[in-house]
Amino acid sequence: MKRFLQILGFVLIVAGVLFAVRAAADTPEKQGGFTMKWKRTLMDQSRTGTSMATADNVAEALGTIDGTDYVAPNGKRFLGNTVTAKVAGALIAAQGPMARVKEVIGFAPEGMVREAPECALYDLYIDQLMASVEKSSGKKVDFALANRGGVRIDLPKGDILLDDILSMFPFKNYTVYLQLTGKDIRRVLEQCAATPGFQIIGGARVRIKDGKLVSAEIGGKPLNDKQLYGVATISFLLNGGDNIFMARNAKAIEMYEVKMSDFMVDYFREQKAAGLPIVYKADGRVTVEE
Repeated sequence: MKRFLQILGFVLIVAGVLFAVRAAADTPEKQGGFTMKWKRTLMDQSRTGTSMATADNVAEALGTIDGTDYVAPNGKRFLGNTVTAKVAGALIAAQGPMARVKEVIGFAPEGMVREAPECALYDLYIDQLMASVEKSSGKKVDFALANRGGVRIDLPKGDILLDDILSMFPFKNYTVYLQLTGKDIRRVLEQCAATPGFQIIGGARVRIKDGKLVSAEIGGKPLNDKQLYGVATISFLLNGGDNIFMARNAKAIEMYEVKMSDFMVDYFREQKAAGLPIVYKADGRVTVEE
C-alpha cells in the first residue's frame, strides 16, 4: 500500500507541477537493440499553477515547503500528511542538485516546432552537426544526414535551459565523418524519399514526388554519382539505425567523442555569449511536389 501511494503521489505531482507539454502520439525508437516508446501528455498547470523551474526561480515556479505543508505558486496549501506535499517536498529538495541543468544557455524569441519534411529546428540541428564534424575532422563536409526521431522535443519560446537541449537530444549518439560516393548518397536519399516524413539533411536540396527522388543537389550542383563527398552523420545511422546504413561502402569513417547534445549546447552558449537570440528559418532544402 505504501508503495502504491508513493507511485500515485508521483503521478499526481507530475500532473500538477510540470510545465505544459504539447500532446503527441507514441513514437517508437530503436536504441541499443531495444525498442522504446515515448509519450508526452498535456499538462495545463491548473492544479498548482507551477511552471518549469530555472536555477534561480524555484520558489516562484514550484512553490515552497512551509513546515511540512506544500504551498503551491497559486497559493493552494497541501497539508504535510498528504502524498502531494511529501512528493512536492522531494521535488523541491532535488532542485539544488539539478541546478546545473537549469542553467539558461540561450533565448529564443519564437519557439521551433518539429515538422516534416523540413523545419527550422531540423535545419538548425543538421547545420550545426555539419559544422561540428568539420571542426573535429578538419575536412570539408558536403552533406549531412540525421534521423528525425533523434530530436525528441520542440524548442520552447523564451529562455532555453540546458535541460531543454539535453531532453531534445537524450541519446548518446556520436558524430561521424564519412567519405561516400554520390551513388551511395543517392541510395540513402532514395530510401528517405520512400519513407513518410523524409529525414533531416544538410548541404543538399532535394525534390520528391510520389515517394521518389526527383532531383538532388549538393553544394548547388547536381549530385554526381562518381564524385567522392565528405559526409556528416551520427553513429546510430552507421549500421541499421532506422534501417539506414550510412557506413555501407564508405571510403573512410572517423567517429568523434562528441554527442548530439554537446555541439548544440556549444552553439547555444556561443550565441548567448555574443548577445544573439536563437533565430533560424527553414530554407526549402526539401521540396515535396504534389
